[in-house]
Amino acid sequence: MPTSVRLDPRTEAIVRRLARRTGRTKSQVIREAILRLADQTPQLPPGGTLYDRVKHLIGLAKGGPPDLATRSEEYLREMFARRAAGR
Repeated sequence: MPTSVRLDPRTEAIVRRLARRTGRTKSQVIREAILRLADQTPQLPPGGTLYDRVKHLIGLAKGGPPDLATRSEEYLREMFARRAAGR
């Protein structure tokens, strides 16, 4: 199925060089790059609960108070008070 892709000059030059060096067409180079990226990207489970869709993200962030979930309102009040005092 034909698809049009606009590339900036640098990317176009890279694709052209890769095609020439490997004996492939530019279309083949682009298709292979997309397939490799798809293989490297974690697949999310279709459907499921909201938790199922985001559980791969839990624990990625570091820092912040360990009790943020239980004291979030208190932390927000303190943050807004500090901002108001700084004006």
